[in-house]
Amino acid sequence: MHANTSVKIDRILVLGAGELGLAVLRELAQRPAAHVSVMLRAAALDAASASKRQTQEELKTLGVEVVTGDVVNDSEPQLAAIFSGFDTVVSCLGFVAGAGTQLKLARAALQSDIKRYVPWQFGVDYDVIGRGSPQDLFDEQLDVRDLLRHQARVQWLIISTGMFTSFLFEPSFGIVDLDDNTVRALGSWQTAVTVTTAQDIGRLTAAILFDPALINQVVYTAGDTLTYAELADTVDRILGRTVERSEWTVPALKAELAVAPGDAMRKYRAVFAEGRGVAWDKADSYNAQRQIETTTVAQWIEQHLY
Repeated sequence: MHANTSVKIDRILVLGAGELGLAVLRELAQRPAAHVSVMLRAAALDAASASKRQTQEELKTLGVEVVTGDVVNDSEPQLAAIFSGFDTVVSCLGFVAGAGTQLKLARAALQSDIKRYVPWQFGVDYDVIGRGSPQDLFDEQLDVRDLLRHQARVQWLIISTGMFTSFLFEPSFGIVDLDDNTVRALGSWQTAVTVTTAQDIGRLTAAILFDPALINQVVYTAGDTLTYAELADTVDRILGRTVERSEWTVPALKAELAVAPGDAMRKYRAVFAEGRGVAWDKADSYNAQRQIETTTVAQWIEQHLY
């Protein structure tokens, strides 16, 4: 961070080694100025499952050190003590950890000796969405931002990536349903969505962390920004088919949510349908401004569905 003849090593702790965590770890491990560790629950080290063994093997190959810690069961002071051995903590632990986790991690980060914290906000623009949205977990993300903004000791970066590109094609989400040959618009056909692949988020996070110009701010990435009409057109063009098109309006989605208020998918559909804070111009993104190539939706379809 400081101009120095010798390379300053940034001791980075990544929380979690799921799809996003691994993507970030793979990229950081290639940076000479990064000493990379990952925090995993003890249960994740129990190599009973093939996927856990595979992850451990990859971490070993990458030269990533494993630190044990439990976000749910460890106290804030316990987590702060773990974090204190590092310069930067990057959380790749999403909402699956449960309500209250994001705030707990942020408070632990602020109690620790770290220099910089990157909370798990790899998603939409919570500031624009505001409080009281259909997805109640988003309010906690705003609480985290408030905490970070109202202190000056720990630097922070928030990386807004939009939706994971693969989520558009997640059958349970219902946007692109190839089995049913249907593309559904959330809100309207002109509603837009920004998406970035997990691999690109990994690459861009590594670049952003080592960009000295970025400090205490929200950084936007965009693999692609497109309307649902453009999404349907893209599916038709690349897969050589004509999909059925169905529009899920905001009132209809909110009515569905009212019937099952605890349903996470219905919350996400409603908040994305409202169209606020879920899309931004790709030209304004960090990757576009730095001329870093990212995967478009068309390229993703060619790579995964062709």
